[in-house]
Amino acid sequence: MQQNWGFLREYFGKDIKISAVVKGNAYGHGISSYVPLAEECGVNHFSVFNAGEAREVFEVSGKKSTIMIMGAMSDKDIVWAIENDIEFYVFDMVRFDRAIEEAEKCGKKAIIHIEAETGMYRTGFDVVEMPAVIERLEANKDRIVFKGLCMHFAGAELLSNYVRLKQQKIVFRKILRQFKNAGVEPEMVHTCCSAASVRFPEMRYDMLRIGIMQYGFWPSQELMVEYMVKQEEQGNGHTSPLKRVISWESKVMSIKTVPKGSYIGYGYTYFADRVTQVAVVPVGYAHGFSRGLSNSGRVLISEYRVPVIGIVNMNCIAVDITDVPNVQQGDKVTLIGMQGDKEISVASFGEMTSQLNYELLTRLPLNIRRDVING
Repeated sequence: MQQNWGFLREYFGKDIKISAVVKGNAYGHGISSYVPLAEECGVNHFSVFNAGEAREVFEVSGKKSTIMIMGAMSDKDIVWAIENDIEFYVFDMVRFDRAIEEAEKCGKKAIIHIEAETGMYRTGFDVVEMPAVIERLEANKDRIVFKGLCMHFAGAELLSNYVRLKQQKIVFRKILRQFKNAGVEPEMVHTCCSAASVRFPEMRYDMLRIGIMQYGFWPSQELMVEYMVKQEEQGNGHTSPLKRVISWESKVMSIKTVPKGSYIGYGYTYFADRVTQVAVVPVGYAHGFSRGLSNSGRVLISEYRVPVIGIVNMNCIAVDITDVPNVQQGDKVTLIGMQGDKEISVASFGEMTSQLNYELLTRLPLNIRRDVING
């Protein structure tokens, strides 16, 4: 983690604030495990999608850390946020009015970020709505802290979205001028996720919302290649500075010898054409190991890459260990990560099931135990 955060600060510059996006249970890494570690790395700003995630961060973070909710909140959540100095996005008049009302009742200002709609067409105020937003901010200075003006890019990880992204930049700059001309300016402006932070230096403004990169992953292969090519041209080498934070491990639950000519697991999907040694691993699709990996997935045992055979079950998989010497019950099984010089990466794991890194990581169930390993 220190390596990733050191790189991010060096690459983006120490003068710009970085918010660690920890939505989706910290991209599968576990909010309760990840947030204190991030704080040890000097992180003091965390972004989440909903109030439930904000409460989790609130429970484990230090008093000096800021929490920002970018998405879902109920009326009760707005009250809780105001009472606890939790910042939150306002992207429609319903939430804006509720924030003003609850701030009045609490006798405490709501700390809000106005989200602009620039072409993502998800959440945010359109250009034509901004005069009314500005008017409401002016009229409620005693109830509202105008902390930020923000937007979100619609796919900055892919050059194929260039025209759409260029238009978004134009629209946001127009909105920014509206606020400046009215003399109503936020404390900060932020527009960039990980991909946009790399691709659009001119849009970095005051804060970056960094998600996938802090966990050691590039937003896309395309962006990673772009970065590596530039580094090589500058004579800086061509290895990625990002280090994966997560690994996924289990243990061999049982070992069985299957006679030649038998079928393994449900139905007739895998035929043993030799006497086969099978190890059963207590991980299945209920744990996020996709059924799509049936007869195609790989795991590492004793530094050997071994195939998943048969159908992935709800709670277990079978792997062929015939060619692996001396496997014992309790031996480590690596589903994602390294054993010796062998690796099963999140990317390769995801490609076998047509999942994005983001999707695979955030689908890891909450009930999988997360252990923090130093070193």
